[in-house]
Amino acid sequence: MPYADGGAFNAHLREIADCVAPEAHAVIVLDGAGWHDCQALKIPANITLLPLPPYAPELNPVENVWEYLRSNKLANRLYDNYEAILSACCQAWNDFVAMPNLIASITQRTWAIVS
Repeated sequence: MPYADGGAFNAHLREIADCVAPEAHAVIVLDGAGWHDCQALKIPANITLLPLPPYAPELNPVENVWEYLRSNKLANRLYDNYEAILSACCQAWNDFVAMPNLIASITQRTWAIVS
C-alpha cells in the first residue's frame, strides 16, 4: 500500500485475521507508529495487539526484518519510479518469506517463547 495509516492498518489486520487458523489466535507486536493506536481501528476477534514500550526497538523482532531487507535486498539502489520501488520491495519480501528458518533465527525473542 502506498500509505501507512489507520485504513491501511485495518486492511492489514483483516488480511492477517483471514490467515489465522480456526481455533487459533494471533498476537501482533506493535511499535509506536501513530496508526497502530488510532481510534478507527477495527481489531478482529482472533487478534490481540501487543504494544511495545516506547523507544525499545531491541524488543521489536520486525526491526531485524527491516535490517535484513535493507542490508541484503534493498541497499544502495536507485529506482526509476514508484512501480520499480514497489516491485523491488515485493521481490525482496517474497525472497525473505521463502526462508522460514532465517525468519525464525532473526526474529526469535526469548521473552516471547511459550513453554
